[in-house]
Amino acid sequence: MSESCQKKKVSEKMPITVNSQKEIYRGRVFHMVRENIRLENGVCVDTDIIRHPGAAAIIPLKDKENLILLRQYRHAVGGFIWEIPAGTLNPGEEPLECARRELAEETGFSARTWEKLGEIVPVPGYSDERIHIFKAENLSPARQNPDEDEVLDVHEIPLNEVLRMVFQGEIQDSKSLSALFMLINRQSSV
Repeated sequence: MSESCQKKKVSEKMPITVNSQKEIYRGRVFHMVRENIRLENGVCVDTDIIRHPGAAAIIPLKDKENLILLRQYRHAVGGFIWEIPAGTLNPGEEPLECARRELAEETGFSARTWEKLGEIVPVPGYSDERIHIFKAENLSPARQNPDEDEVLDVHEIPLNEVLRMVFQGEIQDSKSLSALFMLINRQSSV
């Protein structure tokens, strides 16, 4: 195996070589690969990775005190959860373009003012997904058009109530928690 461990250098920070790669599954949104890699310490391991095209998530602000949240059914976690609107990037789509599309589709609002708050990597142990976080303001009605597999309710909630929901454990979605942290940090630094 030591000869094959010289095939591909992945990172300058940590010299890793990819010995082999095999697609395990290809789905509608993502695919999974198994890579045999050699770590800097010489150990070779198999690792399963979900390859994801990325996503955009939005904090839609109705005004300074109120924002839009979704109560959405998520089968993987067994029920409805609170979260901000978000969606997967289409091939060749820019993150802001995706955010604009998803905001209208999921909430029935469009926004005149957009600001990128940051990016997160929600599950780096097994996925390369990056979620681009945006703040959307100056909302106006738009045509809501959720995907056929989206079961969701749109709610306008005061920010102080959203924070209470965070601290009471009612909001557990990682992208939503990260985005709210970014929003509060941005507002406190302005």
